[in-house]
Amino acid sequence: MKIQIKKLRPGAQLPTAGSAGSAGSDLYACIEAGEALIPPGETVMVGTGIAAAVPEGYFGAVFARSGLASKQGLRPANCVGVCDSDYRGEYIVALHNDSLSPRVVRDGDRIAQLVVLPFVPAEFEEADTLPETRRGAGGFGSTGE
Repeated sequence: MKIQIKKLRPGAQLPTAGSAGSAGSDLYACIEAGEALIPPGETVMVGTGIAAAVPEGYFGAVFARSGLASKQGLRPANCVGVCDSDYRGEYIVALHNDSLSPRVVRDGDRIAQLVVLPFVPAEFEEADTLPETRRGAGGFGSTGE
């Protein structure tokens, strides 16, 4: 599948896959000031400088990069960002610092990964009752550990 990408600022980079089998493609920071400081426990909006035309029936899911999250404590604040197919604005990552130290993100750093996924549109309707299941209303831990 080909996804059209528009560079919104000089220095913006197209997403790239780390290997032939990568499900996600790296998103790069596009920071005009050169870098952004993210204090411990804080969230900073980091632009990528790109917009995308994801086809109808799909969405762009913005996930953490495993190395950045496990080694630096940086991850998307919303855990998974959802970029709808009709959105044409800049892809921005709300990058949260879970570590106890300030972190610096520099222009051109890989900050997240984009996975394009299909979805099923749903219509919701109110009901007085729901079909019975074996589990029923059993919540957390109700099916075992």
